Amino acid sequence: MTTTMEKRRPAATKRAQSARSATAPPVRVSYLIGQLDRVVKRRLAETLAEFDLTLPQFTALSVINASGGMTNAKLAERSLITPQSANEVVKTMEANGWVGRTHHPTHGRLIHLFLTDEGRRVLRGCDAAVDALEASMLEGITEIPLDTLRKVLQRCVSNLRE
Repeated sequence: MTTTMEKRRPAATKRAQSARSATAPPVRVSYLIGQLDRVVKRRLAETLAEFDLTLPQFTALSVINASGGMTNAKLAERSLITPQSANEVVKTMEANGWVGRTHHPTHGRLIHLFLTDEGRRVLRGCDAAVDALEASMLEGITEIPLDTLRKVLQRCVSNLRE
């Protein structure tokens, strides 16, 4: 048998939660960005696993593709990983036939990384899957144009890098 107090508790709890949410400060933007970062990384890792790729490998393939080729040091810098990690990523990608190495065209001691045909094929498949993931993430966002969102996020990155 329920008591009067037990019947009142859910309504009282709802009122108390509502009162707290009405007076609570808005969620910090940095907290929301952190949550989004964790969710995106997890979902990207799941998506890329279907292609037997890790997130650092996908990032490296994308960066090499965008530049047309680069050194291991530049790859590390642009992929936001250490040179040692970049070296391990490149070794695996080279073993899989996704990247090749050649001497740098203007500096004989530097090694230049480039995508192979197989690397470009793998990247195209991954790009299509990541495009679908991004479309899912952005679904229902109609308040601001996508190019505006992109500019705002790029500005946030620039502001904190300075």
